[in-house]
Amino acid sequence: MIRGRAFDHPSWGAPKIRRKYNEITLPAISTVHAVLDRNGLVTRRRKRRYKPEGTALSPAQQPNELWCADYKGEFMLADKRYCYPLTVTDFASRYLISCDALSSTEERYAFTVFERVFKDFGLPKAIRTDNGVPFASPQCHVRLEQAVGLVAASRNRHRAHQAR
Repeated sequence: MIRGRAFDHPSWGAPKIRRKYNEITLPAISTVHAVLDRNGLVTRRRKRRYKPEGTALSPAQQPNELWCADYKGEFMLADKRYCYPLTVTDFASRYLISCDALSSTEERYAFTVFERVFKDFGLPKAIRTDNGVPFASPQCHVRLEQAVGLVAASRNRHRAHQAR
């Protein structure tokens, strides 16, 4: 009975087929979809995932041309709290600009560190980060610009290619 009517209308999806068969005990839409899928009547769409693009890695020749920022993992302290060390280094001189022990990888903690570092050491031409939290968030570039103040329009931000 189901085979005749449902397969005569290949453009019908699971919700419409379920409504057409309201005279019987109705299965869930997911069950109807599973039957259609099993019989090859469902075309799958490709999932589009946001994938941040890396920029070309330019070597820095002078101090303050390029800074690298990264969280160096996490570890548990004696009082059972986690510590997330955030480091900021100068690429050319390999100078450790900052190493702060933070209680979370939340943006507000990271940008407090960046505000202090910008005040103490000035502004780099570019900052290189990985694609981890909080650097991959869409608001990251805007938040870094706010931390700097009104200087942001001329600043660049590098994003390292993610290892596969």
